[in-house]
Amino acid sequence: MRERRAPERLRGAVQPVSTRPVGTRQARDLLRVAFGPSIVALVIIAAIVLLQLLIANSDMTGALGAIASIWLGVHQVPVSIAGTALGVMPLLPVLLMIYGTARTTAAATTSTSWFVTRWVVASALGGPILFTAICLAVIHDAASVLTELQTPDATRAFGGVFVVHLIGAVLGVGSRLGPRLLALSRLPAWIPDALRGAAAGVIALMGLSGAAVAGSLIVHWSTMHDLYSITESMFGQFSLTVLSVLYLPNIVIGAAAVAVGSSAHIGLATFSSFTVFGGDIPALPVLAAVPTPPLGPVWEALMIIAAVSAVALGQQCARRPLPLVTALAKVVVAATVAAATMALLGFAGGGALGNFGQVGVDQSTFAPAVFLWFAGIGGLTVVMSGGVTPRVRKPKPEPVRDADPDAADPDAAEFDDQADPDDQAELEDTASGDETPEPPTEEFAADPPPTDRDPEPVPHDAVADTPPVDDLDPEEHFVVDDDMGRNGGPPRDH
Repeated sequence: MRERRAPERLRGAVQPVSTRPVGTRQARDLLRVAFGPSIVALVIIAAIVLLQLLIANSDMTGALGAIASIWLGVHQVPVSIAGTALGVMPLLPVLLMIYGTARTTAAATTSTSWFVTRWVVASALGGPILFTAICLAVIHDAASVLTELQTPDATRAFGGVFVVHLIGAVLGVGSRLGPRLLALSRLPAWIPDALRGAAAGVIALMGLSGAAVAGSLIVHWSTMHDLYSITESMFGQFSLTVLSVLYLPNIVIGAAAVAVGSSAHIGLATFSSFTVFGGDIPALPVLAAVPTPPLGPVWEALMIIAAVSAVALGQQCARRPLPLVTALAKVVVAATVAAATMALLGFAGGGALGNFGQVGVDQSTFAPAVFLWFAGIGGLTVVMSGGVTPRVRKPKPEPVRDADPDAADPDAAEFDDQADPDDQAELEDTASGDETPEPPTEEFAADPPPTDRDPEPVPHDAVADTPPVDDLDPEEHFVVDDDMGRNGGPPRDH
């Protein structure tokens, strides 16, 4: 028997082999997907709340209610305290929650079986739903002791948690099984390129808007310093810094709305690239980045951000050239996905803010403006950067004309016209087979008709059989046997 040899990459190396049964590993992965991100968020929230209560030298009466309310607030569930609704929640925690869910889901999706995939998605949704029910029960119990704390709407709570973890589960499973799903579906093959272009456009728009916010904070450094001066304690300033970091994505979304030509508002205060209407603004240091009247021309230059982001989208869509109609369809799909993503972020980053009113972006113009920028400049970029294959013109086939037999063979037609009628009749009789043709006479055989062709060369062996000519001397052509060339060589003349 031949001995099986291990591959070269396995020789001399000890490969770790898991001795745990497959069912145990899958159960462990499902538990991690169901409760991992939620438990991590609860631990961080509990540490922050307990630290705040400890520094404030307060009792722990409402600690559990505060932890449960903040956990729901991470999932964009409004929190009501003493009749004041806090609907505009920071975007950074919810983005981290989506990232954590997507990562754990992708790690658990190691099998291509649809049965296992369904269980992974169900676990990613079932665990947070269970936590939501527990948090609602804890808040309801704490509200009986703390009258300022109000129980949030159950439908909004379950819906917000479900949507957040569903987005994370779809992103996680899609990163593993996305190519297979697209291959099995009837969608065009350029859909991944369109999604990649949409992601490039959104990332470019958010990144450049964040850079604009950072530059505005540097310009308005004195205003930010004044906002920090509302508290003199180091812990208070640290808390303001943490809140500013958590709300930074919300401010970036507002800057993106201003960059594409839409507007953002904080209560009555409205900001755009063309006009600014003043109003009361919360004392949060990161809000020092908002423009103040009179508005300078530099704010109109923010539209360059939208153009550059559209160029990034178009360059991604132009990586694989396609026909003109298909290439434009790819750009339209990418612009639609990017506009929908920005609209969802704008909706999540807005809400009610107590006495200040509604905070957010103008949804009626934000998504259409993003789509127009990305579709227009992105499509132009695709055309100019070689994303459209040139149209190949096929040569038209020449029309086939009917051939005229008389025109094709004029000699035959002339021969037919000059043929003797008697010969034609004789040929017809011969073809019919009624009479047998007579053999040619000796006179006809001995005297063949003259032809224009050159006479064929006479073989050399026939010279000896040729009779002597009368007017030549026979002695000149006398040949001796010894003079004949051997092996059939030619004779030599004497």
